[in-house]
Amino acid sequence: MPYSVNLPSGSGQATLVNSTQADGKTYEQLRLECLQKGKLFEDPDFPAVGDSLFFSQRVPVNFEWKRPGEICKDPKFITGGATRTDICQGQLGDCWLLAAIASLTLHEETLKRVVPHDQSFDRGYAGIFHFQLWQHNKWLDVVVDDRLPCVRNNLVFVHSADNTEFWSALLEKAYAKLNGSYESLKGGSTMEAMEDFTGGVGEMYETKNAPTNLFLILKKAVERGSMLGCSIDVSKALLDSNSAESEAQTTTGLVKGHAYSITGVEEVTTAGAKVQLIRVRNPWGQVEWNGPWSDNSREWSAIDSSEKNRLLHNSLDDGEFWMEFGDFKANYDKIEICNLTPDSLSDDGSKKWEVNLFEGNWIRGSTAGGCRNYIDTFWTNPQFKLRLDHPDDGDKMCSVIVALLQKNRRRLRKEGLDMETIGFAIYEAPDDQDHQGKDFFRYNGSKARSRSYINMREVSERFRLPPGNYLLVPTTFQPHHEADFLIRIFSENKAGAMYVHENTLQCYQPDFKENISCVHSKHFDAAPKKHKNPPKPNPPEEETDEEKGLRRLFEQIAGSMLFLAYDTDRSGRMSSYELRSALNAAGMNLNNKILQLLGLRFADENFDIDFDDYLTCIVRLENMFRVFQALDKQKKGVINLNMMQVKHNFFYLFENVKKALFIYLQCMNYNSCQICQKSS
Repeated sequence: MPYSVNLPSGSGQATLVNSTQADGKTYEQLRLECLQKGKLFEDPDFPAVGDSLFFSQRVPVNFEWKRPGEICKDPKFITGGATRTDICQGQLGDCWLLAAIASLTLHEETLKRVVPHDQSFDRGYAGIFHFQLWQHNKWLDVVVDDRLPCVRNNLVFVHSADNTEFWSALLEKAYAKLNGSYESLKGGSTMEAMEDFTGGVGEMYETKNAPTNLFLILKKAVERGSMLGCSIDVSKALLDSNSAESEAQTTTGLVKGHAYSITGVEEVTTAGAKVQLIRVRNPWGQVEWNGPWSDNSREWSAIDSSEKNRLLHNSLDDGEFWMEFGDFKANYDKIEICNLTPDSLSDDGSKKWEVNLFEGNWIRGSTAGGCRNYIDTFWTNPQFKLRLDHPDDGDKMCSVIVALLQKNRRRLRKEGLDMETIGFAIYEAPDDQDHQGKDFFRYNGSKARSRSYINMREVSERFRLPPGNYLLVPTTFQPHHEADFLIRIFSENKAGAMYVHENTLQCYQPDFKENISCVHSKHFDAAPKKHKNPPKPNPPEEETDEEKGLRRLFEQIAGSMLFLAYDTDRSGRMSSYELRSALNAAGMNLNNKILQLLGLRFADENFDIDFDDYLTCIVRLENMFRVFQALDKQKKGVINLNMMQVKHNFFYLFENVKKALFIYLQCMNYNSCQICQKSS
């Protein structure tokens, strides 16, 4: 249940956060309960047991869960302010998370939101702490108890260089709880955590294929409070063969496959020339670059002493070091930037972007169509219409950032699932609002797309597009792979966006509607009757209006064997992905959610639908439309039903489905059905 909290710094602003507790209780409610009972909080949602540590392995170590007061004499939540030197990596491969936390400490206001500073082990202590994290466009208030995993009285995972300070260890625990376990945090992208700390939007650059103004982009990002991370690639073969080697130290003191944070970008003058420098931090708190501009290198003696003191502060082996920007690009492969607000990094302004946001899912057999390599199913993916009317100020083009995020994948690791390989494509769209079919994508190439499909939580790209209508199609790489997703579209100026078909649920049968209300009015006024088999249909010359309507419907959907248009191999089956087209051809236009349910109900494990189930689906849908339209007397698209009406309509639908099937079988001469080759 969302509730309001005040933002830090006494701004007077309030924001909504959501409690993550199963019982819905807030941090303050739980803390007061513990104080009233005189007990320290024990979190039932993330207990001090092995499953909270690991889900796929058990290590031969005797872990003990201890509260800070059991580890040291005078524990503190924060000592002398939260700084990047407070974060030291433990025995868990979550350097990506630590690099993000180090970046977080450079932004005081953001830090105070993620790590509320009004917590302590002194007055009001109840063994409970809380942190605010962003997930899927919601701010969550994550509560934890302060029992931390230890071995021989030492913290096993993240810890501070000061062994009496515990904010970073408790923040890691809150993040582990959010994702299901500590093990779920092994391996990841710094961008992922940076976005969860800020709700910002990320961009990625490859140093070997970067724009010429990369240094300026990074400098402006630092000035605007963006969070930055970097890493050195390591081959997948090396990662698979030996995880220890994937973080091997090079002769220059850098570590491959390891996440670093960028903490400063500066220009200095030496020998009359400008030199570009970048400051990087290793979350281990040690192991540094030993090349030019390292802590004790001779290059520092060539610059002004005041400049040297400002930049170096003190030369300690604390994991932080300077590099010349050319050396940085030569050694590092990837840079991740998380903009705390979606401000432009490509110009001198700090204008806020307009944001459109949608949630969706890929469902196998329905909307999990895969990438364009799979043209037969690609068109069934969710589609979003984007209208760009207003170019950037003083420009003819529109700047757009598209960010596609797959939801809850870390939490699903314990179920054997992991990050899907995802991407998206953007097409010029026709003016109409219809969902585009296979032929559209067969004959039209994309105007823009994600650079690659990759198994990261989020894929984002920046584009400059001319004004016009566009169709955005997010996909997994392969079809039939299921996942939930969030898509955010940032534009310099206001842009229109919609989920194609999201609000559409129609049945187009104009020659049929006039009979609906009169056909059903007598049934709805009568009391529910006991269910019995319906009578056989009348001969064609004696048919009622209802039966004539059903006959017309049959001729519409099966008289010319519409099913065969999608059963191309004459197997008696069609793909569930083609159900949308078959229903559209039958005059039934449904949204993605209904189509997903129909696919799950009528398709088999191979995503096929046979003719019998196709007919059953059509008949049930048609009767549902008829009942709804009869009840929707004011034509508002909304009806209210009491329990008696629900029961009555259930029996009515059941009887009419059977009657309609009788008519269908009679019309088809079912004894010689060319599709099913079955006898009656």
